[in-house]
Amino acid sequence: MTSSVVLKAVGASEGVLSRAREVIRIEARTLDQLAAALDRNFVSACELLSLATGRIVVAGIGKSGHVGRKVAATFAATGSPAIYLHPGEAAHGDLGMVVEGDVILALSNSGNTAEFQVLFDHAERRGIPVVGLTSGAGSLVERRSTVCILMPQAKEACASNIAPTSSTTQQLALGDALAMVLMDARGFSRDSFKELHPGGAIGLRLSSVGQLMHGADKLPLVDLDLAMEEVISRMTSMGFGIAGVIDALGRLVGIITDGDLRRHFRDLGQLQACDVMTRQPKVVRAGMTAEDALRFLNDAKITCAFVIDDDEAICVPVEDDGQDSRPPVGIIHLHDFLRMGLT
Repeated sequence: MTSSVVLKAVGASEGVLSRAREVIRIEARTLDQLAAALDRNFVSACELLSLATGRIVVAGIGKSGHVGRKVAATFAATGSPAIYLHPGEAAHGDLGMVVEGDVILALSNSGNTAEFQVLFDHAERRGIPVVGLTSGAGSLVERRSTVCILMPQAKEACASNIAPTSSTTQQLALGDALAMVLMDARGFSRDSFKELHPGGAIGLRLSSVGQLMHGADKLPLVDLDLAMEEVISRMTSMGFGIAGVIDALGRLVGIITDGDLRRHFRDLGQLQACDVMTRQPKVVRAGMTAEDALRFLNDAKITCAFVIDDDEAICVPVEDDGQDSRPPVGIIHLHDFLRMGLT
């Protein structure tokens, strides 16, 4: 019988959703138990991992191995150099990957994974500390670890209490907890993230406005005394629907939007840019992250903003106090973020 037939036979959506919620609730309860069970050993494990002058070598077999790969990647991405080592391959030459200065993080739910024996022997000979992560009290992993974090015995979400589900969720959560504590201890910042994540969604979020903005040749700028007829022509020709008003020194002192045009519609033929503009316009700095700039545009309920240079690397929006007028260096539109996939 195919799975689709089985699902239909069970009573379809309500039965499926009920089972899915049950699984999630079982695993959520397991995480609550795990959080309550954390003790001084977790602190000691963090201290030991933070002393690594080499890498954190994460090892695990089976599902613990899959979790281990993710944990190693999280460490590496958050400022703690790490690799994954398959314990079964360790006895066939991969022990050479583990050297003095490293710290081993051994993941095993039962704690009696036989393949760890070779790795632990190597660690003992080289004076390499081991952090164990297991639910097996008295197991091989607990006995051979320098520090061992004991997880609560988890009820698996599998009806037969066999398929690794709640136990691997515990491992993932503990791996994240260790990585986040180390990240905070190392002072890993948004700038650090930017260095290690130049691509993908994270890289886009952390890109600077200066990297995304339209440059000086695209700026719809007008002088204070320019007639509104010409201002409107400049607004429409540049494609942004706004015009920036600059003074004799080239500093941005106002902005004209379609809202300003509507408010002065009857008199536009007799007015100049300085008569129509909104003073102290909201602007963004070139060093702001794309994520922060998009949030700023959304919060301000505007679709477009001029960009000014950073002042001593202070990458925050200019305050609306009229004290920070300076020449614009670019312009950014909401659509620029959307085209890049940032929402």
